[in-house]
Amino acid sequence: MTDHDIFALPSAAPDPEPASATAPFAPAILAVRWTTTLAAAIAVWAETASTPWSWAWVALLVANAAFRTWRPMPSSTDAGWRNLTLALFEVGLPLLAMATTGGWSSPFVFTLFSAIAVTGFARGFAFAMEAATVSALLLSGGYLAESATTERIISAVQWTLVLILVGLITGYARRMSGEADRQQTIALDRLSRLANANALLFSLHRVTQTLPASLDLDDVLDTTVDRIKTLFSVDFVAILLLDDSDPDAWHVAKKDGARVRPRFTGTELPAPVLSALSSHATLTVPDLAGAQQQGLGPKAASGVYSVLEARGAVIGMLVIENNEPNTYSARDVELVRGLVESVGLAIDNARWFSRLRTVGADEERTRIARDLHDRLGQSLAYLAFELDRLIEVVDSGEPINDRVERLRDDVRMVIREVRDTLYDLRTDVSDAQDLPSVLEAFSKRVEDRSNLAIELLCDTDERLPLLQEREMWRIAQEAITNVERHAHATKVRLVWRCNGDAAVLDITDDGKGFPLGKAGRLDSYGILGMRERATSIGATFEINSEEGRGTRVRCTLLHAAER
Repeated sequence: MTDHDIFALPSAAPDPEPASATAPFAPAILAVRWTTTLAAAIAVWAETASTPWSWAWVALLVANAAFRTWRPMPSSTDAGWRNLTLALFEVGLPLLAMATTGGWSSPFVFTLFSAIAVTGFARGFAFAMEAATVSALLLSGGYLAESATTERIISAVQWTLVLILVGLITGYARRMSGEADRQQTIALDRLSRLANANALLFSLHRVTQTLPASLDLDDVLDTTVDRIKTLFSVDFVAILLLDDSDPDAWHVAKKDGARVRPRFTGTELPAPVLSALSSHATLTVPDLAGAQQQGLGPKAASGVYSVLEARGAVIGMLVIENNEPNTYSARDVELVRGLVESVGLAIDNARWFSRLRTVGADEERTRIARDLHDRLGQSLAYLAFELDRLIEVVDSGEPINDRVERLRDDVRMVIREVRDTLYDLRTDVSDAQDLPSVLEAFSKRVEDRSNLAIELLCDTDERLPLLQEREMWRIAQEAITNVERHAHATKVRLVWRCNGDAAVLDITDDGKGFPLGKAGRLDSYGILGMRERATSIGATFEINSEEGRGTRVRCTLLHAAER
């Protein structure tokens, strides 16, 4: 393995297949579809002038709802004729039902709203607005052609506005959901790359450049077995690892030369393996048959057995066997003793590397999900409730112009919140952008969207190594975000002191603080994540709070890492 191979990072994985844009809204779509269809059926039943023609439309709409429950509307912006035809049919069916049963006064009016919502989620903003506009024009034209009274004109305008608003909301919901998914994928991919580089450099600092140099467990096992086969006369070799979930179970992680069981309990291990395990040593058995012992390999006549240790504990066993007796000398035993130390470290590093990479990705995924839930999820739910109230007002005949304008402003506010969230997720410290400049830009955005006044006191002459400075930035971001969302504060004071070798991050707010006796609780508002970030760069983390007197977060790094 060359130096280039050691430091090379894995290439980016291909972009995953995009999930259906309607999937997150499937339960709501199903509920709305059936509710509007059943409402239409009830309205037809309640009408004294109901005709067989109306019941025929009810049957068609119920059949369509049942079919779409079984086969949901496909999600695609592709201009192909099949998907386009399905979308046009979805809107056209309730449109024809309304056109033939009274236009805007039809009992099927709400089925058109659900159709516009479904196609908006499935095909996006442009199609939803086009479908809503064309449907409204066609219905209003026929409705007013019968009788253009003032009452009918007002009714047509109101229904048209509501229909277009449905297309607007669903189209934007589809767009925002897709953008959030893309940004989450980018953030997770970027986090995985950073975790790979950080763990790789840390491991290389601790482990000598001997066998093996990889951080992938399969590579470690393959390289170890290949090296053993070149150093010793081998007919069978195996590496057994202790199961983390069961301290009395061993699984065969790698074998070569014969088939053996994939898993053993402690009492099922062969006698020479148990002897090496009990003595925590490397031992050889020149003649297994003469010693009335059986090796791990089915034809083994002699062997060398040694424990694999890391951090002072046994993590595995190395078994080297030959089908001929008296194969291994004292020199072979000494060679194995010198080999197992680096093998044990390499295997342990590879296993921890895999765990840390998973933990890091899960932590970042949780943070992103929390950000999207706290802002986007609640805002969309609010818009949905407002839309429901607007429909109730329309039914009552009250004016809706002011309510529509307020809802439009609310939609713009949601769009702004989504942009802020995505911008915060993308923002990071880099070689060209130091921590003070990132903090200044972030603080300005927080001040613009909240009532917080943020005072920054930052040293700008010296910098930390990039990885440490990035973790300090994420700690500061989490602390200020917690103040913004939970502390009910009006002022925040952030101090950043750095001399290139040591640094202090100090954030104080005048908010409500923690309840008495619970300051610094490990799971409070992301404090656990901040502690873990501080620990990962060798810094100390303190949090002090008093009810009614605010909270202070302080992260201190005494020795910066070598650049």
